[in-house]
Amino acid sequence: MATIEKKVTSAILTLIRSRREPKAGLVVRPPAATAPVRVREVLFSDFSVVAELKRHGRLTPDSVENWERLWRQNPALGGQFDRPMGWVLEAEARVVGYLGNISQLYRYGDRTLTAVASHGLVVEPAYRWASLSLVAAFYRQKSVDLFLTTTAIEAVGKIARAFGSDPLPQAHYDTVLFWVLQPDPFAQVVMKKLKLRPALSLAAGTIASLAIRMDGVLRGRKPRGCPAGLIVSEIGVSDIGDDFQALWAQKLDEKPRLLADRSATALRWHFTMPSDRGSVCVLCCRKNGELLGYAVVRNEPPNQANGLRRSIVADMLARQDDPEIFTTLWNAAYDQAKRAGSHVFEMLGFPEDVRNLCSQWHPYERKYPACPFYYKASDDKLHKLLSDGLLWYASPFDGDTTLFNFGTAS
Repeated sequence: MATIEKKVTSAILTLIRSRREPKAGLVVRPPAATAPVRVREVLFSDFSVVAELKRHGRLTPDSVENWERLWRQNPALGGQFDRPMGWVLEAEARVVGYLGNISQLYRYGDRTLTAVASHGLVVEPAYRWASLSLVAAFYRQKSVDLFLTTTAIEAVGKIARAFGSDPLPQAHYDTVLFWVLQPDPFAQVVMKKLKLRPALSLAAGTIASLAIRMDGVLRGRKPRGCPAGLIVSEIGVSDIGDDFQALWAQKLDEKPRLLADRSATALRWHFTMPSDRGSVCVLCCRKNGELLGYAVVRNEPPNQANGLRRSIVADMLARQDDPEIFTTLWNAAYDQAKRAGSHVFEMLGFPEDVRNLCSQWHPYERKYPACPFYYKASDDKLHKLLSDGLLWYASPFDGDTTLFNFGTAS
């Protein structure tokens, strides 16, 4: 590592130490016995060692086919492969760390912005003191308008802050709204987490399940109310066509707002995941045959640790943010999640007016320990402009949140 990078890394480590909570688990001191490290760009031939590294780090391993999709078929690359796939950390010719780099396009008014999203930071415990060199490589990229980190744990969020990123100014992005679709298995998982004795756990689970059912009926914990005249149909990802392209063009003309590219090409690419153990459903809301909005529901595979399956609203768009269109789509998404056999139906992100609409149906809530979404614009004026939360339409469609099969992680 160059001398100047050592000085920068040392300064950032000092900043992180001053901000860190006592129990944060980031190792920052280089042990005396550790071998020297170097950073280089990821090669396709690194796939196997990166997959093994992610597996040891309790991250979901990827597939070769998905690497092809992300770094050779990505429409945001425009046929150019000079953007790094990411970086690895090497010690004694062995890969001990990894950070992925995903290219994306955004629109703000008539501007097209180039963006990159970090993914899958993982470093062997003995070398975590060198993690910052991977992150530094990410933020050193040229010809990038927007740097994103969208699935950050607390320690990663602190690193992003140290490099000048700010938390997403979209209120309540750290809060997941969810509805319980199958109370019995959900309640049993909750009881197991409480580590009760088997007999007590079974009885308590039965009582909890009954309480969830009664609570759902009394408080109306489900979407309701479908406006007349709006028709919802279900299509596959490959069927996304010209009507989606027309809706996207209309959204860009409505008002200045930062939006990830939702062209028909980008949508098909984003939601076509090779070897996917889950499923994706596209719900189209039409009136007199015209597409007015859509919702993409991702049904995750069962969680390896507890067997629960969840469905999430991966993306949703409506002309003029019409609440009637949103209401129709939420009802259809909820019903689709039930048909898919999911235990939980979740919503993360979306602007405040959309969340307020969903809050009328009394969802349960759970919070992340810290905001998982951070951003940094390379231009100071743009960065300051984006501090206005009303300019964002952040959702699981942004960054790497729905580009990988996170649902299989234990």
